[in-house]
Amino acid sequence: MRIYHLVFFFVCFFFVQVKAQDLPINPVLLKGEWPAAWITCPGVPQRDYGVYHFRKSFSLEKKPERFVIHVSADNRYRLFINGVAVLSGPARGDKFNWYFETIDIAGFLKPGKNVIAAKVWNMGVHAAVAQMSDQTAFVVQGDTKNEEQINTTGDYKVMVNEAYKPCSLDNGPRLEAYMVIGPGDQVDGAKYPWGWEQVDYDDSKWKNATGIAHPVTSGYGTDNIWTLSPRNIPHMEESMQRLTVLRRTDGIKVGADFLKGKQPLTIAAHSKVSILIDQSFNTVAYPELLVSGGAGAKVTLSYTEALLDKAKEKGNRNEIEGKTVIGNYDVFEPDGGKDRLFKPLWFRTYRYVQLDIVTKGEALILSDIYGKYTGYPFKQQATFSSNDASLKDLWEVSWRTARLCAGETYFDCPYYEQLQYEGDTRIQALISLYVAGDDRLMRKAMLDFLNSRVPEGLTQGRYPSNRVQVIPPYSLFWVSMVYDYWMHRGDDAFVKDFMPGIKGVLDWYEDRIDAHKNMLGPMKWWNFVDYTDVFNSGVPDGATDGNSAVITLQYIYTLQQAAKLYAYFEKSAEANHYKTLAARLGEATYKQCFVESKNAMANTPEQKKFSQHAGIMALLADVIPKEKEASVMQALLHDESLGQATFYFRFYLIQAMKKIGMGDLYYAELKPWRDMLKVGLTTFAEKPEPARSDCHAWSASPSYDLLSTICGINPALPGFKAVEIKPSLGELTEINATMPHPDGEIALKLKRKGKSGIEGVVILPGSLKGKFIWQGKELILKGGTQQIIIVSK
Repeated sequence: MRIYHLVFFFVCFFFVQVKAQDLPINPVLLKGEWPAAWITCPGVPQRDYGVYHFRKSFSLEKKPERFVIHVSADNRYRLFINGVAVLSGPARGDKFNWYFETIDIAGFLKPGKNVIAAKVWNMGVHAAVAQMSDQTAFVVQGDTKNEEQINTTGDYKVMVNEAYKPCSLDNGPRLEAYMVIGPGDQVDGAKYPWGWEQVDYDDSKWKNATGIAHPVTSGYGTDNIWTLSPRNIPHMEESMQRLTVLRRTDGIKVGADFLKGKQPLTIAAHSKVSILIDQSFNTVAYPELLVSGGAGAKVTLSYTEALLDKAKEKGNRNEIEGKTVIGNYDVFEPDGGKDRLFKPLWFRTYRYVQLDIVTKGEALILSDIYGKYTGYPFKQQATFSSNDASLKDLWEVSWRTARLCAGETYFDCPYYEQLQYEGDTRIQALISLYVAGDDRLMRKAMLDFLNSRVPEGLTQGRYPSNRVQVIPPYSLFWVSMVYDYWMHRGDDAFVKDFMPGIKGVLDWYEDRIDAHKNMLGPMKWWNFVDYTDVFNSGVPDGATDGNSAVITLQYIYTLQQAAKLYAYFEKSAEANHYKTLAARLGEATYKQCFVESKNAMANTPEQKKFSQHAGIMALLADVIPKEKEASVMQALLHDESLGQATFYFRFYLIQAMKKIGMGDLYYAELKPWRDMLKVGLTTFAEKPEPARSDCHAWSASPSYDLLSTICGINPALPGFKAVEIKPSLGELTEINATMPHPDGEIALKLKRKGKSGIEGVVILPGSLKGKFIWQGKELILKGGTQQIIIVSK
């Protein structure tokens, strides 16, 4: 099939994988004002919804070897060079940290006439909550004088694309859920300027763009709208992902090769048809629909993670009988032209896609439908296998969950929110380090939260966000995230920059200590801990009115981490203060909240309610006496009267197990994840059924724990300068794993020997040292390959 150049958005997308650090930026551009200008479309409301096209023609005597430019926009853009899409952005940030992309476009240029073009869109009041904004704007800056002819000035042409209007604006009410990802796209093909990005397109009737202001970088400018920063993460992946299974049709028969792109489908004039397609697993992608003819038709594409029954329950995700699609959607109205390609402005999350098509007086040819998978370009470096083959599914589904929850920021969930919360992000960042060995998105997240701080000193609970939400316990987890980075990466200069922010968080809590109880007193904001049934909206007893054991214990846990950080940076006064404060609060909280007869921590000194969460944090904070740790853990696992941790807080349950030397219990604690697989989930859900989100970052923790707990691979010194390998196999008899380390790869292959022995091989990078611990015995590890033999007692 020949695909015309005049298609909606683009047919061929040559994704350019340019990392920010691959191309040095002219240092002059990082020290003040740019020669280029922010430009916009004149005569339109600057903060309202709108889609715009910018373009400029320029000539070159010969094809250049290097042609580096810097690009940004508000809200977002897609950049085309001579009709080829080469770049998208900007990476999400805030107005004080507005990111720009850098790219060498020399490979797309030619002698003679060239065209740079961009689609820029502003979702206005409909924008996703994760999208911060000021007004519609676009900027291009050449890196040197050689590229300055394509700087944005008044000689750029611009038009308003009136084909677009927002749709799917009532997702929350229809799904009875919090959904803030932005609108769907409704596109009228008859109004679309097909071919606008091509070199030979006639833009003579377009308006001249209007200048707004000259861009400035951080530390400069006196009246900034956006303060620019270089993009600090790689560009997002986009790759072909064909839809796989036809599950249901109404009003039409569909051939077996249609989903393979080999058998076009004709929908007759004056028809109404419905086609339900199953990707077979949850994904995030740009759906692309290629059609011809069908003037006046209406094609609605609806997306969902699972079908719903009459009670709006999901049930088994593989089952569709008696269930319907209720989800966000896009609408494309073909103009009758040939090979028109619909692709939404932003990606969609789905397992199921339903096409509902109504034609008028002309048949519609549906040539193809597929997805372009997108997300942060993590590369899986770690491997894990064992004698239990079922763990393979847990490993793969955990990693898929983590990948779908990572884009230009980490996401809590891709379908409903796409917001970066510290609670999810700490877990995601550890997964990124262990499975991909990639710390760049973690670094960006740490900076995002640093930049989110409110005057009180707390970070916001999620960021970037155009709505303020403060979750004080999440500020503590941000401190823990900095601690994690310090332990796993040798980058003292980067970590040191966070110390003032850490102090601001800890000071906020210290100011709220109840001096009579030596526990935290009343606290403002949303003190979310977990969506367990015994907490009101996730908030434990005592958080609002004072003396919450759960949050006091989390504060102690964080104080202990902070004390180590301050000691490392030779801030002995602060380190000693935090260590002493943690001990004082810990002693008081244990004395007032531990109930001997129940062998458990109460949620408050009143000792009326109990939760796993209080006991978990008490173990992590070293508040439980050593001789009682094992019995307290057993009570946590078997006393069902305790408020139960959901998937999210079970991450901390496992950390507590590992900390007190009971990691062997972890293997048996994988049942909640196994149960999710039994109901057809292909990513792990937000919470036990009924779950809102079928893909939630905080539930991806097995990707980390299979390596950190079962394999027992953990840093023994800051910067991962030494390793401790303390396997906790549980009922497993064999494990085989590899994981990335800053100096190379850690590999192990271990097998139980007899009743309590173990044997195998451990391989460390040449410069890495450490120890191997098994059943109380230690072996010294050094770089290279070493045999492990510990015999049964």
